[in-house]
Amino acid sequence: MQAKPALIIIDMQKGMQSPTLERNNHEAEANVLDLVQWSRAQSFPIVHVRHISRTVGSSFWPGQVGAEFQEALSPLPHEHVVEKNVPDVFIQSGLERWLHVRGINQLIIAGVSTENSVEASARTAGNLGFNVYVAADACFTFAKSDYSGRQRTAQEVHDMALANLQGEYATVMSTLDIKQQLSN
Repeated sequence: MQAKPALIIIDMQKGMQSPTLERNNHEAEANVLDLVQWSRAQSFPIVHVRHISRTVGSSFWPGQVGAEFQEALSPLPHEHVVEKNVPDVFIQSGLERWLHVRGINQLIIAGVSTENSVEASARTAGNLGFNVYVAADACFTFAKSDYSGRQRTAQEVHDMALANLQGEYATVMSTLDIKQQLSN
């Protein structure tokens, strides 16, 4: 019997709700919540990841409001919480061991930022041998300049990050398609 997949929710914290930053996919939070509710109904393990900054004054510094989980996506007492200080959730967090101890080899990844923590974590998970699904519509990111200085929209940054993952490190799908694929 195959172990249940785990839902990994990355950095869905209050500090990511900045109204001043250009972002894409304003439906991401609703899609993450949909995945959370579905995973709970399926009794799938859920891992809530929180970024804790090492930079004093950061909105993600311990004790700051920005470091708190968004209320609608707060973990239940029995759900696993991982704190990280770098984009990749597998670095010095114990997550890989936690998953292996439970026989989990499939991951569903959602969260923010697509080209940062989501991409870094999905790449590592794929390299570690996990079967990874990234929920494209349950992730978002922000506009930024590329290496040559050209301004890119949040959607362009998001799309390129997902293209980087598709096929080699993960299977990129919609929330609905992931639910249909894994509802057995």
